[in-house]
Amino acid sequence: MTRVKLVIGSRGSKLALTQTHWVRDRLQAHNNSLEIEVLEIRTTGDKATGSLRNFGGAGVFTKELERALLEGQIDLAIHSLKDLPTQMHPELALVATPEREDVRDALIGPDLSSLADLPNGARLGTGSLRRRAQLQALRPDLEILDIRGNLDTRIDKAMRGECDAVVLAVAGLNRLGWQQRIGVHLSLDQVLPAPGQGALGLQMRADNALTPYVSALNHAPTQAAVQAERQLLQTLRAGCHAPVGAWARLEEDQLTLDGLVGRPDGTEMLRARHSAPLTDAQPLGETVAAALREQGADALLHAE
Repeated sequence: MTRVKLVIGSRGSKLALTQTHWVRDRLQAHNNSLEIEVLEIRTTGDKATGSLRNFGGAGVFTKELERALLEGQIDLAIHSLKDLPTQMHPELALVATPEREDVRDALIGPDLSSLADLPNGARLGTGSLRRRAQLQALRPDLEILDIRGNLDTRIDKAMRGECDAVVLAVAGLNRLGWQQRIGVHLSLDQVLPAPGQGALGLQMRADNALTPYVSALNHAPTQAAVQAERQLLQTLRAGCHAPVGAWARLEEDQLTLDGLVGRPDGTEMLRARHSAPLTDAQPLGETVAAALREQGADALLHAE
């Protein structure tokens, strides 16, 4: 049997490598002729300290991986899709989006079973403007602390008492097998996820001959859902770290998209929902973005 070599680029965090190994195992299960090497690549977001908003935001966890693709160092980059900017280099393509994990956010902290368990004035850790806006809309009394770091680092901050709780994506916790650490699953009525949250983006050079091996992992309903969400983000001209929430899903053969834009302090929240056929994911994202714009989304996106 002829062996085919494929090099995957991954960030070096525990979560990124877990996601990469998950994809590697499924690629090999689809085609056992693949010989797969994983190359760890350190990104700007991994090197920098402090708030993501202070050093550029867009692409901080992805641009070094994309550069490695363009330079031919790797064949495949695996991204958490919520971190991947909507504007890509024309020589690159998203060739597959595997089936999505849980899209919700969760609270982690000692003895938590609901958002109401947090005492008045509790300190809540998150580096996300989207989470900040939605949680302050629900609980204006909360003190939001801007924290970042790997999942275990952020969880430790809550367990050591540096804050009362942290907000994290359920998908990453599930992938690491850390479901038991979750105190509260936040409902989608409480907090809408980031566009692409819970989904992986498998990116290659558009001309890579190995693309058919990778595209076999694509899950069409997930691909349509994240396309609608990312189109909403792109149409609003908002970055990955903007106070924008989006959740698309298949309901009775229709793709339904909820979109949200919030004032960062939570004092104003705009929402819109529309549905369309699964094949109209891109126009659906544009429609929901337009509905949010009609309500004043542009002004909120530029609010401090």
